[in-house]
Amino acid sequence: MYGLGEACQGVEVEPGTNLLITGPPMTGKRTLALDVLAHGSRQGDGAIIVTTKDGGESMRDALSDKLGQRESGPIGIVDCVSKQQGMNPSSDSSIQYASSPVDMTGIGIQLSEFLQEFYKKRSVQRNRILLHSLSTLLMYSDLQTVFRFLHVFTGRVQSADALGVFVIDSTAHDDQTMSTLKQLFDGQIELREGEDRQTELRLTGVGGGSEWRPVP
Repeated sequence: MYGLGEACQGVEVEPGTNLLITGPPMTGKRTLALDVLAHGSRQGDGAIIVTTKDGGESMRDALSDKLGQRESGPIGIVDCVSKQQGMNPSSDSSIQYASSPVDMTGIGIQLSEFLQEFYKKRSVQRNRILLHSLSTLLMYSDLQTVFRFLHVFTGRVQSADALGVFVIDSTAHDDQTMSTLKQLFDGQIELREGEDRQTELRLTGVGGGSEWRPVP
């Protein structure tokens, strides 16, 4: 079982679970997603981030900040941003580069390579995978293309007995797009701004009830 960390205290999900983190801008979706990865990384889980929004080094630093100086599991990042912005970065052991968020074949290959390296070479059998963000994918590709890509991606999470965490800006897409994509996920973590500007979350589809509660 995979624990989800402090924000979802006491909630555990089965291996192979795919979760969608959804909410308006500035509600802390990325922070919550990184917290879920860091919670496992402290226990030796592998952490793989596919970033279509922020550079790979930025995401690695953000996760490292949460981990501090503690021992952690291996980290792998698929950066879909830097090459598209005209940079010519060289890959290292923890960051690989796709040409752009449209390069879904390349993203899939690099995800598989990290999973294979962690699982076979490092004997890390528990892995957490973050895709941040689906909204960027939908800026560059149509819904049908993104749906097909995510169908394969979530299937890979299932077959690897990993935990998949996917972030989307709920206000950037119409209801039909959101309902279409939600079919691919086992549960959702919804975020919103409460009455006193305190961010609240609601977990649906997997344990923990479905009432809104403050994010710690």
